[in-house]
Amino acid sequence: MAIRERLSGNEAVAYAIKQINPDVMPAFPITPSTEIPQYVANYIANGEIDTEFIHVESEHSSMSATLGASAAGARALTATSSCGLALMWEELYVAASDRLPIVLALVNRALTGPININADHSDSMGARDSGWIQIYAESNQEVYDNFLQAYPIAEHKDVRLPVMICQDGFITSHGVENIELVEDAPVKEFVGEYEPEHYLLNKKETMAIGPYAVSNYYMETKRAQRQAMLNAKQVILDVAAKFEQMTGRKYGFFEEYRMEDAEYAVVIIGSAAGTCKAAIDQIRENTGKKVGLVKIRVFRPFPEEELAQALKNVKAVAVLDRSEMFAGTSGPLGAEVRAALFGAKADVEVVNYFYGLGGRDITITDFEEIYGKLENIAKTHKINDMYSYIGLRSK
Repeated sequence: MAIRERLSGNEAVAYAIKQINPDVMPAFPITPSTEIPQYVANYIANGEIDTEFIHVESEHSSMSATLGASAAGARALTATSSCGLALMWEELYVAASDRLPIVLALVNRALTGPININADHSDSMGARDSGWIQIYAESNQEVYDNFLQAYPIAEHKDVRLPVMICQDGFITSHGVENIELVEDAPVKEFVGEYEPEHYLLNKKETMAIGPYAVSNYYMETKRAQRQAMLNAKQVILDVAAKFEQMTGRKYGFFEEYRMEDAEYAVVIIGSAAGTCKAAIDQIRENTGKKVGLVKIRVFRPFPEEELAQALKNVKAVAVLDRSEMFAGTSGPLGAEVRAALFGAKADVEVVNYFYGLGGRDITITDFEEIYGKLENIAKTHKINDMYSYIGLRSK
């Protein structure tokens, strides 16, 4: 039976950690993810779990300790945000190349500078090519559900890659919502026990972690990582199907909202999808215009073919990025979507906009204007503002 509760996104992640009861959690505080290790530390102090909590002096040390624990054979995790993730940069690549099934709770926050503690995706998008699986949430319910699915994905024998579970700082991390929790016993069965095949503390096997790779071997290592990322696509779907059997909640690479007959679509990641859904309902009710949404859940591995299929019948698409890339014509999500549609030879007009940087609000009115622009682009086949910002102050 589901447990109905009111929790913030950070509380939801911490509760999932309590239910999983991992072996080791090194962590260093940084806003807005600080609450996650705080809640876990309370669970440990109260005797509710026996996770080994390691106090470290920095985020670099946090990920380093997590790497060591995972390499030794422990189920390990950590949490961070923004500049904390940036300080882990070197270790992110080590975790992926060493094929360590670590889980990272990332509470998305703008990277300095100037200093800003609010939500955008510049931290995780900067790490998009580090070799980590990346899964994003719109709501507190989704971040809880995503976290429960993280270890079965990461630890699968065909994957063995670290997983980054992302949510928007303050918007979901500190906002309280009604959610449904799974009872402890089904969670334990769903996640299962961690039984690593190769690990440093295995007395029957002598091995090294993170050796130097000369030119004759380095490329093969990267190709193996790529294959694991490709394998992860099916594993993500298989784990989601098993999760649906347990909870009734269905997940895939992305969510389609009112896309059955949509002529104009928005592609977006994260909490702003909820505002977009409200705008879609309002536009359809007031004008009858056929508008829809594709909300990306899994950004790595990127579901290129599946997304192109979902968008093939629309006339125009607006891709909304919550992270600047300073490229010529697009942001990180925009580049991926445009490449997917180009590869599929889709006859779709595509425009890329930036929104919500540093936590700036995006409103129903903003989305109404975006859909209006899409309608005009579809009619004229002209894009005059590919590189523009939604809600930018003019003065």
